[in-house]
Amino acid sequence: MKKLLLMVLVLLAGCASDDKNVSAETPEGLYLLAYRDFKDKDYEKAVKKFDQVEQQFPYSKWSERAQIMAAYSQYLQNEYTDALLSLDRFLQLHPGNRNVPYAIYLKALCYFEQMSDPLREQEMSAKADKTFKEILIRFPKSIYANDAKEKLIAIQNHLAAKELAVGRYYQKNEDYIAAMNRFQSAIKGWPESNQIPEAYYRLAVCYKAIGMIKQMGQVRETLKKKFPDSIWAKRADDI
Repeated sequence: MKKLLLMVLVLLAGCASDDKNVSAETPEGLYLLAYRDFKDKDYEKAVKKFDQVEQQFPYSKWSERAQIMAAYSQYLQNEYTDALLSLDRFLQLHPGNRNVPYAIYLKALCYFEQMSDPLREQEMSAKADKTFKEILIRFPKSIYANDAKEKLIAIQNHLAAKELAVGRYYQKNEDYIAAMNRFQSAIKGWPESNQIPEAYYRLAVCYKAIGMIKQMGQVRETLKKKFPDSIWAKRADDI
């Protein structure tokens, strides 16, 4: 991920003059001054100068780049709400810009970084999931596609883990129907998740608890067939 971000950073900064005597009176000069602050990791100053580029020279190519760099600077400060606002503005103003794939990717990262613990609400997880999928749909050959696929797997595991956490709670309190609904939801919603073997195992246990032995056997056999090497398949023999 860092390599991808740095690659775009080079593209965004590479065309600027390296003249030390730059002037803030030109869009390129102001952009370069902002970029110097960025390289010095003074992101707060950098954001202010990048914003000035956009405000003072709204129709220059440097304005477009400044919007992206301001968003990236905000992302690095963990100011995800501000970064998302900057990225949304960029996407609205420049829908055909070559940096649109990167802007969408950075949006997805802002959501991804805010994913909460599995027991809490998963709004950010859902938004990250949707935005990474947008990259794969709209820009499947972009340099961000592979990382988007990896992030989607992590998100699936995260969302499925929430369902299992709630399901285990209901199971512990002997509310087996509610628990089964959660385990089935995980299986149907995120079938590629690493949480699925446990979901099948616990679903089989719940079926046994309510006396549905035939269904228990079917689920147990599905678990052993799909995930023969998992610890949950081995535990299934003891149900």
